[in-house]
Amino acid sequence: MLDELERVPQRVFVDPSTARKIAGLGLVTITPAWEGGMDLLPTGRVGAIQVEDLLIEVRPKARVGLDRILFLLGYAADPGFRPDDLAGATFDDLFSALAESVARQVERALTLGPISGYVRVEEALRSVRGRIRVGEQIARHPGMLLPLEMTFDDYTADIPENRILRSAIRRVRGLPRLAPDLSRRLGHLDAKLDGVGVLAPGEPLPAWHPSRLNAHYLPSLRIAELVLRNLSSEAGIGGQTIASFIVDMAKVFEDFVTVALRVELGNRGYAAQAQYPIVLDQPQPDGNQVRMFADVVLMAKGRPAGVFDAKYKASWRGSYSNADQYQMLAYCTALDVRIAWLLYADSGVSRARRIVNTEVSVNEVPIDLSRSPSELLASIGDLAKVVLSSDEWGQPLTRDSIA
Repeated sequence: MLDELERVPQRVFVDPSTARKIAGLGLVTITPAWEGGMDLLPTGRVGAIQVEDLLIEVRPKARVGLDRILFLLGYAADPGFRPDDLAGATFDDLFSALAESVARQVERALTLGPISGYVRVEEALRSVRGRIRVGEQIARHPGMLLPLEMTFDDYTADIPENRILRSAIRRVRGLPRLAPDLSRRLGHLDAKLDGVGVLAPGEPLPAWHPSRLNAHYLPSLRIAELVLRNLSSEAGIGGQTIASFIVDMAKVFEDFVTVALRVELGNRGYAAQAQYPIVLDQPQPDGNQVRMFADVVLMAKGRPAGVFDAKYKASWRGSYSNADQYQMLAYCTALDVRIAWLLYADSGVSRARRIVNTEVSVNEVPIDLSRSPSELLASIGDLAKVVLSSDEWGQPLTRDSIA
């Protein structure tokens, strides 16, 4: 096991072809060691790779558990995601945790059997069913009576929700070294969805919409989509199964903070815009200007009132990089706002910095990822309260002053 900030390599013994495959996944660098074997060092991402009996894990700098990583991923994709959606998060092995979570949630979803729905089908038939596609009939079968190009609605279990569930089941069933009992449960669930299509690796997830019909599917769909977006399992050289679950924690943290802030500010009736475009300099004759994007901008009466930026980095003796302050000063200057918040994935205390010779204040706020999901969300809620009670504009913000 490696820490994502690890600088001392770990030694493993693998053949060159497997080493190249591991290196290509991007979780670790792998280089030959003088004494034999291969040295591993993290690349800045976190996750796990398993090749037969070899398990390589890189844990986040905050040493947060697997459940926290999965929660941050799930919440960033869907604010309805909750920790109890991760039934297997108590496992020390990430792959077993994912497989157990999928198994438990899909078992609950399929207690009364798979749901069905109407799906639009376009197919060549030898009898009339639905509506004839005249244009397709002429183009594909000129001068022929049969087959007929038909469009019809079919009531079937092969709907997007079931495809997502079955594809996630197949994905985790391909993981190496699953416990026999867990593998059997997944096989039983796969059989329950017989006749449902399976998504190919890399294929976009089909669209679906929450409804009364699929309400009991929602927890299983959340974990299934998380698995399909982040987990890969494939046959490697010599028939080896190579499984990987790799994420960029800087992106995960930024996405989580962005979504959580928008939700908390929105719950209070205020607007926030993600990835807000900023132009730093005056127009140039050739159109070449300095362009930036702020993670989140608080809007007041249709214009910026404050700016947030998420930073996945640790402090050094209680201080952060000066470059972060320069960046926020540039944001505030270009946006003509007086207050900014730097949100760090770190523990510690908040600090307010008033920039000399300006009216700009930059607040450093640690977000401790080692806290429970409910505490994490509560801390973002507390931040939203502080932001909306700030007097940096000369008076407290009110619902009437923010649109």
